[in-house]
Amino acid sequence: MKQSALLLAIALALGAATPALAQHSAHGAPTNVAPVADIVFTLRTEIADGKLVFIGDAGAIKGQVNPDLRVPEGKVVQINLVNGDGALHDIAVPDFAAKSDQLSDKGASTTIVFRATKAGTFEYYCTLPGHKAAGMVGKLIVGDVKQVASTAAEIAMDPTKVGQPVGNRAAQNLEISMVTKEIEGKLSDGSTYRYWTFDDRVPGPFLRIRKGDTVKINLTNAPDSVNIHSIDFHAVTGPGGGAAVTQVAPGQTKSFTFKAINPGLYVYHCATPMVAHHISNGMYGMILVEPEGGLPKVDREFYVMQGELYTAQKHGTQGLQEFSLDKLLNEHPEHMTFNGSMDALTKTYKMEADVGETVRIFFGVGGPNLTSSFHVIGEVFDRVYDLASLTSPPLKDVQTTLVPPGGATMVEFKVDYPGKYILVDHALSRLEKGLAGFLHVNGKADDTVFKTDQAHDPNSGH
Repeated sequence: MKQSALLLAIALALGAATPALAQHSAHGAPTNVAPVADIVFTLRTEIADGKLVFIGDAGAIKGQVNPDLRVPEGKVVQINLVNGDGALHDIAVPDFAAKSDQLSDKGASTTIVFRATKAGTFEYYCTLPGHKAAGMVGKLIVGDVKQVASTAAEIAMDPTKVGQPVGNRAAQNLEISMVTKEIEGKLSDGSTYRYWTFDDRVPGPFLRIRKGDTVKINLTNAPDSVNIHSIDFHAVTGPGGGAAVTQVAPGQTKSFTFKAINPGLYVYHCATPMVAHHISNGMYGMILVEPEGGLPKVDREFYVMQGELYTAQKHGTQGLQEFSLDKLLNEHPEHMTFNGSMDALTKTYKMEADVGETVRIFFGVGGPNLTSSFHVIGEVFDRVYDLASLTSPPLKDVQTTLVPPGGATMVEFKVDYPGKYILVDHALSRLEKGLAGFLHVNGKADDTVFKTDQAHDPNSGH
């Protein structure tokens, strides 16, 4: 048994104050620290929601994923690590030169001890290649670090905002007004971006009309905008899909009218040069043109769009992220999102359904550059309306469907078993850039559908 693990076992067995432990430096040489730890945390390695993570294993942090570890300045901190998944792991706090032994056996444990000699927010993480990027990273907060309330706006679109089905109504004359705004919005915890939006959200509002409707579009550019904006509807037959007549300066409004000739699910976006820049910054959305008689009824409908952000700062950097033209032209996004932010469909909004219900997802790719391999882990699409054609027979029993930038699809499936199902682009490196969403399915487990010999909480996600 490693020295640190042995000393930890002795301490736990005695049930007394923690004895002197060796702190492992970056070079592996032990150095002496204070004989008694003032604060002790225990973490467990696990796989949860498709990521490698640390989970609090005792005390106030028990059950928390990558919990914040808060300690007073100057105190001696002990972090116990228990291997919960059987893979090779360690834990390190580089700012305090603390690094543990590596653990490879499930149930094995190790410990680091160090003095928190300076105030601030620091990282703890697994140093194994790829493990930090896969999710094994958390915050060590030392001292009275003030949590400054973010002034960034919530720009993420609620996936349940799908509008009212048209049903069996006749064609109508409609008027839709939208506003383009440039706002600093929340990208993730601790990071923001200067988004360009339709109606303060990314993607813009889900518009729902019927084949044969005559629609007047009013596009207003907010007075405090810096840029000209416009709108191109892929559902529109006419110059630029409307963009040719809606190049709107700040503080102005322009309008056009179109007839909805073709049913389908269509992307709209800003088409002001450079177009890719405007789209990447968040200026995209979808419009559903329902066929005569409407769509078949389902129990749940969700609106999900995939996007890319090209920033000068690397993924995971805190603070305001700045746009990078070079990365856009090289098609190298630092961040990828569902519904505008990295947390939109995992923390900000909750997609839910009950066992036995049929789910419909309106899925599109704003882009501007990358094709999506849309997949829901643990589910099979009963019907896929390929390329969002609503007049073609749907594909059946599909695992993953391709959606190009500026394209869309509509998928439907019955949920048969409770649990947390992860929405991904199956180009799975993108998961590490923020591209994930959860569909929570509630209800009673059916052993004829799925059965495990191990104790399992179907809503835990792991």
